[in-house]
Amino acid sequence: MQRPVIRRENPESLARALAFSNSALKLPRSFYEQPTIDVAKQLLGKYLVRKHPMGNTVGRIVETEAYVGPQDLACHASKGRTARTEVMFGQAGHAYVYFIYGFYNMLNLVTEAKDYPAAVLIRAVEPVEGIDLMENRRRNGALRYLANGPGKLCQAFGIDRSLNGADLCGSVLCVKDSGEPVPKFLATPRIGVDYAGKWKDKPLRFLVRGNEFVSKF
Repeated sequence: MQRPVIRRENPESLARALAFSNSALKLPRSFYEQPTIDVAKQLLGKYLVRKHPMGNTVGRIVETEAYVGPQDLACHASKGRTARTEVMFGQAGHAYVYFIYGFYNMLNLVTEAKDYPAAVLIRAVEPVEGIDLMENRRRNGALRYLANGPGKLCQAFGIDRSLNGADLCGSVLCVKDSGEPVPKFLATPRIGVDYAGKWKDKPLRFLVRGNEFVSKF
């Protein structure tokens, strides 16, 4: 079967790549120390950067989910402090990467104060740089499908459990700000948390309005 054509000529994407390369600054730890919902919203339009010996990958964040602490029944920390969730209880601005469904890694950014377990799940990004490398890793789909889901983006960016606990203020994995304002966004219930009682309906998923690279509507 013929593979879909990957559209690299999108003028808007090219403009974003230029804006990123010219002016992006790494987010400081104080950014992640804000309330989790604020972080989840403000991450929209920022750039996820993964440095790797095979090459660097960059994507504009277009979808996030907030997991706001132990009272949130959709949050892993609601079941207490465990070896798996230890990173969530640590300092803000670190990566919490976990494995799910026997196949996918999921990237979360730890937020708020130490010993208060909260995080933001990065659900989707718009590919900006390193697209050939993303395509080789994913081996499937057109440009819009390379990173339009939390497991897909981890595949595309080469993010796995070896990055669990990685300092987002370091150089291997970080988020950068090119100075763009936070884009207009929608708030919806989170995906795949039907087990979470009343928390399943809370509008804690944020996605850039009208962006074709989000995971689902």
